Amino acid sequence: MELDVIPETRAAVLRTPVVWFMALAAALGTASIYPLQPAIAEVAASLQTSVAAVGAALACGPIGFLVGLALLVPLVDRFAPREVVSIQFGFLAVTLAVSAAAGSVWLLGAAVGLVGAGSVVGAQLSSVAARFAAPRRRATVLGIVTAGISAGILAGRIVGGWLAEVMGWRGMLLVFAASCAAIAVAARSILPAAAGAAATGYLATLRAMPVLFVRYPVLRLAAGRGALWFFAFCAIWSGLAVALSEPPFSYSPERIGLYAFAGLLGIVATRIAGAWTDRVGARRVILLGLTLATAGTVILAVSLSNTAITLLCLGLFDAGLFAAQVANQSGILAIDPSAPARFNSAYMVVYFIGGSLGTAFGAAAVAWLGWAGTAGVAAVAIVLAALGAFAASEPSRPQNI
Repeated sequence: MELDVIPETRAAVLRTPVVWFMALAAALGTASIYPLQPAIAEVAASLQTSVAAVGAALACGPIGFLVGLALLVPLVDRFAPREVVSIQFGFLAVTLAVSAAAGSVWLLGAAVGLVGAGSVVGAQLSSVAARFAAPRRRATVLGIVTAGISAGILAGRIVGGWLAEVMGWRGMLLVFAASCAAIAVAARSILPAAAGAAATGYLATLRAMPVLFVRYPVLRLAAGRGALWFFAFCAIWSGLAVALSEPPFSYSPERIGLYAFAGLLGIVATRIAGAWTDRVGARRVILLGLTLATAGTVILAVSLSNTAITLLCLGLFDAGLFAAQVANQSGILAIDPSAPARFNSAYMVVYFIGGSLGTAFGAAAVAWLGWAGTAGVAAVAIVLAALGAFAASEPSRPQNI
């Protein structure tokens, strides 16, 4: 009986201003892991250490993020979103402030690892969107929140680099810390107050997470194809930075960073993809997105010397993969709408592992295979993901464990 009234409750709770606040919060939470990347040389000089040592410290961020995906995302299935998200943004504010005060690269690495764990708040908010949105608008709401996450990935580097130049890297981190503190306060009064309906204990939920892949073929297939295209995404972007930094281009880091503006098209795509998934179904949106991404990747392989074509193809590449991600994730979050975070957590761990492998591959593959070969491998990964989408059926009615 309770499930019969949930859609009305969700529709009443997630009013449009609340959804856009969630998108803003997801953007800031996601951005918090990226702002030091453009300032790595300045940080090294300030701490009197090598750039390589600072790079190792910043690598603690993704490690913390992976841990946060497994341990923190399921919390929104058990507790009120306003409590979880507010506490987590408060945690981000504190850890960012500690990062700003760090006097050694080791303390910076530890603090950055904690920031990475806290930055999974974007994945938590995606789960909140799935739990409280009306079923007929679930993918639309998810698209808006995911657009915020995409904007955070882009803005974290751009705004971080700009603020670091204006006020130094420590001042820049304090600005991010203050912004997180403000969101923590606002979340207490804006986000839903309803506690989660998870029937199992927290530790039992964590132990059961691998079992989800065995019991739910929809999750297994979606995670596999998502990992493939996130591998391709990270391989292209990390390989691109290497290719453009070497002859015949030899571009500066600032100029290479400007290529990230091509990701703006991806932000627009996430918003549109959510609405279209609600209208035509996830599989069609996934296949269309992967078709665009494959075409963009193939052209990128041979057009790197033409900046205009490269930017256009990067835009298509990002738009296609971001659209596919929204549609793919909407199916995952619909498996059990009353407690979607555990499925989102399991999916995102596999997805992120694929991306980590892609980052490592792309950075090294340019030397092994050249840029064209690197892009070719990425295109193959996307095609394999598309074949996985062909093999899968549309998500069935939500199930409960």
